[in-house]
Amino acid sequence: MTTMRDELTWIDLADAPPIEGLRVRRPRGIDADYEAMASVVLAANAHDGIPWLPTPTNLREEFEGSTRRDQANDVVIVELDGRPVAEAGIERVIRDGTVIYETWGHVVPEVRRRGIGRALLRENLRRATERADAEDPGQLVEARSYAEEGEAGHRALLETHGFEEIRWFFLMRRPTLDDIPDAPLPPGLEIRPVTPDQHRSIWDAEAEAFRDHWSHREPTEEDFTTTFSRSELDTDLWVVAWDGDEVAGVVENWIWAEENARLGIARGWNEKISVRRPWRRLGLGRAITAASLRRLRAAGMTEAMLGVDADNPTGALGLYEGLGFERFQRASAYRRQLGR
Repeated sequence: MTTMRDELTWIDLADAPPIEGLRVRRPRGIDADYEAMASVVLAANAHDGIPWLPTPTNLREEFEGSTRRDQANDVVIVELDGRPVAEAGIERVIRDGTVIYETWGHVVPEVRRRGIGRALLRENLRRATERADAEDPGQLVEARSYAEEGEAGHRALLETHGFEEIRWFFLMRRPTLDDIPDAPLPPGLEIRPVTPDQHRSIWDAEAEAFRDHWSHREPTEEDFTTTFSRSELDTDLWVVAWDGDEVAGVVENWIWAEENARLGIARGWNEKISVRRPWRRLGLGRAITAASLRRLRAAGMTEAMLGVDADNPTGALGLYEGLGFERFQRASAYRRQLGR
């Protein structure tokens, strides 16, 4: 639903602090906008110790691969004397049948505590309400946001605006890829190289497995296209276990080379670890995760990272700790009803 504009569109932001030189605009979907947003996220996350440092290309692929957000109306960029200092926005998703407007925002550290974050959160809620009135009349709608445990200001801001903590998650790190435990596959299963003709089967298997997870969002055709066209995609890193013609379990391994260069590390990410119901409680999750660690080591990585729901019903937290992962950071999901 993106309706981009060619010209710069400056807007009046309600509750914006009276800071000389502060201006707010909508993005146009051009390279300069992605560079501006990426610079803000990089500065904010580096200061807060959050290991997500997206490139402009990462953001472009994420934004342009989704119709859940409309850049021309859902996203704002804040400039101070012509320099980008903040960005924020919303997107509409359906999780477990509930319409949710997820909000985000970043402010560079040197201009925090001056009311910019508060104004952006209120703009996000205003825009979410506007969209909900148009797209979800008569429905119960939520606003959600996420904050790391160390983001004290962000958490306080959410709580002040009526958000409550509803779930928490761990970012887990394996500081070395030495001494990876031996974890054999269950009998009859095998790991095969990923080929393009298998992409759909793998995608469908992941989607099925994740339907059991908290606040599940059914993936779309856009998500499929975005995933398999990402610049950093290397399915030779993925670990897919097969039982005959059936995909039993998957680990998507990703290496974000530019992020690693910025951090001075060699880290691989174990993402979207999934096992379908018929193959659970057989040791398959442990086997494919261990295999994925060995694959990252073979690619030259020296550490691994993954995220996990602290209340995952399949016991994933204990599984990862048993494979040498340590709790690195805690993050929380927050929600509030969207009043209309």
